[in-house]
Amino acid sequence: MLFWVVLGVVLLLALVVLGVVGYVVLGAFGRLDRELAAAERDVRPLLDQAQATSARAAEIGDRSANRG
Repeated sequence: MLFWVVLGVVLLLALVVLGVVGYVVLGAFGRLDRELAAAERDVRPLLDQAQATSARAAEIGDRSANRG
């Protein structure tokens, strides 16, 4: 009888530990998702500027190639 009580307590503790680990992991993924979204918001203007500069350089290059 004592064996079954101890086994039940051990299984209950194992489930609690797994629940806590799952909660922490899911919370970490949520925080990571928010950090990545914030980083993308921070970098987006720089990326847009780099793309505009690249397009402008290609346009200038096409014009100078057509002259020569």
